Amino acid sequence: MKVGRFVFFIQTILVSSLSFFLSRTESTQAPLFSCDSSNPLTKSYPFCNTTLAINERVEDLVSRLTLDEKIEQLVNSAPAIPSLNISAYQWWSEGLHGISRHGKGIRFNGTIAAATMFPQVILAAASFDTHLWYRMGQAIGREARAFYNEGQGTGMTYWAPNINIFRDPRWGRGQETPGEDPLLASNYAVSYVRGIQGDSFEGGQLKDGHLQASACCKHFTAYDLDNWNGVNRYIFDAKVTEQDLADTYQPPFKSCIEKGQASGVMCAYNRINGVPNCADYSLLTKTVREQWGFQGYIASDCDAVAVMHDNQGYAKLPEDAVADVLKAGMDVDCGPYLLKYSKSAIEQKKLPESEIDRPLRNLFSIRMRLGLFDGSPRNLKFGNIGPEQVCTQEHQDLALEIARDGIVLLKNLNSLLPLPKDKTISLAIIGPNANTSQTLLGNYEGLPCKNITIFQAIQSYLESAVYHQGCDAVNCTSVALNEALDAAKDADYVILVMGLDQTQEREKYDRMELMLPGKQESLVKSIALAAKKPIILVVLCGGPVDISFAKDDPKIGSILWAGYPGEAGGTAVAEIIFGDHNPGGRLPVTWYPKDFVQVPMTDMRMRSEPATGYPGRTYKFYNGVKVFEFGYGLGYSNFSYEFVHVTFKKLYLNQLLPAKALKFTGPHRYLSISELNNEHCDSTEFSAKVAVKNLGEMTSKHPVLLFVRQAKLGYGSPQKQLIGFQSITLGAGERAEVDFVLKPCEHLSKANRDGSMVIEEGSYYLIVEDKEYHITVEL
Repeated sequence: MKVGRFVFFIQTILVSSLSFFLSRTESTQAPLFSCDSSNPLTKSYPFCNTTLAINERVEDLVSRLTLDEKIEQLVNSAPAIPSLNISAYQWWSEGLHGISRHGKGIRFNGTIAAATMFPQVILAAASFDTHLWYRMGQAIGREARAFYNEGQGTGMTYWAPNINIFRDPRWGRGQETPGEDPLLASNYAVSYVRGIQGDSFEGGQLKDGHLQASACCKHFTAYDLDNWNGVNRYIFDAKVTEQDLADTYQPPFKSCIEKGQASGVMCAYNRINGVPNCADYSLLTKTVREQWGFQGYIASDCDAVAVMHDNQGYAKLPEDAVADVLKAGMDVDCGPYLLKYSKSAIEQKKLPESEIDRPLRNLFSIRMRLGLFDGSPRNLKFGNIGPEQVCTQEHQDLALEIARDGIVLLKNLNSLLPLPKDKTISLAIIGPNANTSQTLLGNYEGLPCKNITIFQAIQSYLESAVYHQGCDAVNCTSVALNEALDAAKDADYVILVMGLDQTQEREKYDRMELMLPGKQESLVKSIALAAKKPIILVVLCGGPVDISFAKDDPKIGSILWAGYPGEAGGTAVAEIIFGDHNPGGRLPVTWYPKDFVQVPMTDMRMRSEPATGYPGRTYKFYNGVKVFEFGYGLGYSNFSYEFVHVTFKKLYLNQLLPAKALKFTGPHRYLSISELNNEHCDSTEFSAKVAVKNLGEMTSKHPVLLFVRQAKLGYGSPQKQLIGFQSITLGAGERAEVDFVLKPCEHLSKANRDGSMVIEEGSYYLIVEDKEYHITVEL
């Protein structure tokens, strides 16, 4: 009996290995997949039967694996299992703002040698346009499929979006995020995830759960420090209140999962109140899976499991770290720790084998939802996506559109911009970021479809424009001042392109200062004094920079913030400077003064404490001086606003909702959101209609931001909070009405100290720019 089983096993190995080898050598560009129909064994495996439900197929597959085979699948580089006709799989690919060269799942050295590089997320967020974010996600998803179908990808799980709150302006990775506001980050997450996964803009259209590509919401949770003042992300223990978790750190992840239906989540390196994110059962299982209904896989950040033992000392033994994360609900380790220590953890009775089976079900379910167990991907739903759908004109135009709509005009004294399209004028472009294309891409970049610098794009308008670097590099340790001044003195107009790059802010590197690096500020001031007319300052950066000197200097006439605007960013900047596009971007973060660096980056508190001088963080709670406010942005047009209709001036919620939801704190009454169901909350919806008119002479795309504030602020209440935004396009003199649908449970609620969401009775004000509308909540 044993001999027969052994012979059958050897035959199976030989046949399936030969079939697997042949399937890979028919074409060097063939995509990886399991359940190859040319393999005679495929028909005998229920997990290859596409008529069965995915959960049935997964159960069959897992039941066939040996313990060693199971353990091998728990890491990001999952090997093939030839005996079962299962291909290798790489879980780690990156697609933050385009197919990235970082990660291990993609290669550019094939038929496809480039991908569309969209603006870095922080600039895309400044457009406040959910449709643009969705279309960007769609494009990235299509290009991801093209790479895979062409055999240049070994995985379809993309570890994006990064939806951490940009809490501190020094954070090197803030550039990767949609900014500091939870609603903004939430809406970005939902739009991007629906786009990349192949869902509709409204959601709910993933047929049988099948995915174009898999999105992963990261980094869960309260992760926003990399390496500051001797504290790094591996050892940082974030002390976070339940109140701040509830209304700041968690909402983007909740939306990403519940509304976006993301199929992946990444747990972060840091600890929260002593417990590593990846070992926190309350977070990964109770919150993510049970409360939010997550149906997907949870990955560690790379080597986060090892960090628990090697850096944090949280786990006494490597086997303890393995047991902790698997019991908490994590599924796959980006790194080798689970491969090295899972078996010994089982042998030491720290972990039952069932805790290995659980993550395998999640992992293989995702691979099946991606269609990688249904035969050749080229014959399936997304099989017609090939190299011709990478770097398409449509995608490149979209990259330009997002850059145009994200760039923020911060100052325009005496309407200096736009410049005249006059071939006779002379123009000097000076600065370390003026003639580089790499800086435009930001981090987690790939190889772009095309490269064009800001200087080159300006030359398309004015060939006679001259360029000087000004500084030796972005750190600007030395300045060629005389040469730069000579260029400036001879020009009718001067454009300075300054700011940061990835040497100044990046993963593993947080800033210590908020000023322009090195001698940049002195160079700007010197040229402003020497120039014939007020100069134009273009700032490239992800995190905010204190440019108060430029804001207040009349010799600096205009300021543009261009973030890291992607492969088409140079063109977008030039189009705005010469008036072919009317800028409409709004800042997605507060720009703090340089003295903010006195606040420890390790202090996670959002709310201010006037008694101790702690100023708080983000526009919702920060009570200090601002260089520029969240949501600030000018254009070449001015606008007027008017509340034309609000459904209710008084909301009698006590008449619509159950009595058990009504609570008391002394004489004050409030509604507990946890006592209400979706039907209750939906019954309280009302609308606010705002008329917007373009008072300028140019067509403009214009984001309309709606805030709310309470008339009387209790402890921990936000000064105001964003509750809606829409982007509209208006011609010169055109008027339109924007309808906001408001849900009190979501838009009028705040977090109590214990983290519970409540609606307080009293007066509220709806705010659009300089207009306010008073409403009352009666309980």
